[in-house]
Amino acid sequence: MRLKYVLSEVLVGLWRNVTMTIAMIITMAVSLTMLGASGLMYLQVNSMKEWYFDKFEVAVFLDISIPEAQRVDLDSQLKADPLVDEVRYVSKEEAYEQFKDMFRDAPDLVNNVKPEQLPESFRVKLKDPQQYEQIYQGFKDKEGVEEIVDQRTLLNKIFAILGAVQKMALIAASVMAIAALLLVGNTIQVAAYSKRREVAVMKLVGASNWFIQAPFVLEAVVAGLIGSILSFGALVVAKVFLLDGSLRDLTTLLTPVEWSSVLLMFPLMAGVGGLFSALTAWVTLRFYLRV
Repeated sequence: MRLKYVLSEVLVGLWRNVTMTIAMIITMAVSLTMLGASGLMYLQVNSMKEWYFDKFEVAVFLDISIPEAQRVDLDSQLKADPLVDEVRYVSKEEAYEQFKDMFRDAPDLVNNVKPEQLPESFRVKLKDPQQYEQIYQGFKDKEGVEEIVDQRTLLNKIFAILGAVQKMALIAASVMAIAALLLVGNTIQVAAYSKRREVAVMKLVGASNWFIQAPFVLEAVVAGLIGSILSFGALVVAKVFLLDGSLRDLTTLLTPVEWSSVLLMFPLMAGVGGLFSALTAWVTLRFYLRV
């Protein structure tokens, strides 16, 4: 009987202040969507780091006129190094084919470059990409080595930009969350004020605080959960129509967003939406009932 009363009061309370309830749900949905997006971005940046660093190579460019014997000697030294996992030789012809593919939209540039103008190189995959400096120091002064390029330098710049975007999204989500929680507190306070006579009577007849507070707290929880469902729907729509749709070509640079990551955001958003709404409502009512 008590549970039925509490649930009926929740429905009545949500409908009584329907405009504020809708505003609360929308604000909560927006903030949770941004929270979920920043969470997805956090997981994606980590996934991209693992994926790119797994394919990370050190490019050891050779002098244009390096003798064959010297090249073979360098190849042997690289393969014998305990830090090296794999060594791949790129001839001038292979380098030219890669050059043509890279600059296929600039035919004039391609036509002005000959294969013999491009350097040979070794593409070295390390067992631990973090040990690039040891390879660089060990081979930078070797005879026949023109330049050593670390792809990780460029990747770190890209990840720094993505990290900054990630932080901005998290800050924006936090600001929206504060606004949503303030709206939750205000809505609960208005609802409690509109039922102040009933609350006073219930307190006089000995009703416990949790029984009085339960309908108001559950109103906030329901609003938070509905907001989390809407925000999860927004992430699903973004995944289907943007990441897997119009922005699909960007997967050449970005690793695909897995459905498992999207699904993982729902319990996070539902937990945050429901828990923080409940805490905000409870704190508001504790203050109100003591007045």
